[in-house]
Amino acid sequence: MASSKRKNSAAFYDVDGTLIRINVVHTFAFYAMRKPSLLSAMRTTAQTAASVPLFWAADKISRKWFNEVFYRSYAGLSEDRLVVLAEELFDEVILPNIYPRALDLIDESRRAGCRQVLVSGALDFTMRPLARYLGVDDLIANRLEFREGYATGKLAKPFVGGATKPVLLRDYASRHDIDLAESWAYSDSYSDLTMLAVVGRPTACNPDRRLRAVARSYDWPVLDLN
Repeated sequence: MASSKRKNSAAFYDVDGTLIRINVVHTFAFYAMRKPSLLSAMRTTAQTAASVPLFWAADKISRKWFNEVFYRSYAGLSEDRLVVLAEELFDEVILPNIYPRALDLIDESRRAGCRQVLVSGALDFTMRPLARYLGVDDLIANRLEFREGYATGKLAKPFVGGATKPVLLRDYASRHDIDLAESWAYSDSYSDLTMLAVVGRPTACNPDRRLRAVARSYDWPVLDLN
């Protein structure tokens, strides 16, 4: 009788709040301050600050709605400029805010033979330098829609965030012969509960209050990467 091929395992990581201390609002503020005109940068920064209550409310109601509202702010920005600034964003903002134990977690998981995958609602070009630095195998992230080299302010499909993450994990697992029952997922947020539940080994990292309570009730591991 022919033996069946053993599937691979993977480790899926949320990013904001899980591996790094900052979030997408910090990213947009960085881009706003680096627009060519200082006056334009000041105006954009003021608009961003004024929009924070709207962003906060949108995120509480629906993560998908939050992303749709938030990424409208990128409309009209040059793709080339965004990609170039992503390297500066990593050096100046993301790198200093990586949790101290994040690299140890990924190194340990890699030594265990797991495929390393970042799963982020942030934009792909802002996450690529981080993915390269961490040495992960793949990146699943949101993508801006561009026309003639400029952002339309809309996200390309598929949307990454909240309830769509388990769908994307299942699709990824199917394409890469991954056994989700033998895989790990890490997140800090209750909004990622469905992503954590789709794998056999969920872990709460730096969890918010609601996720900590769920992790405690299901006896999931809780990590502090600080």
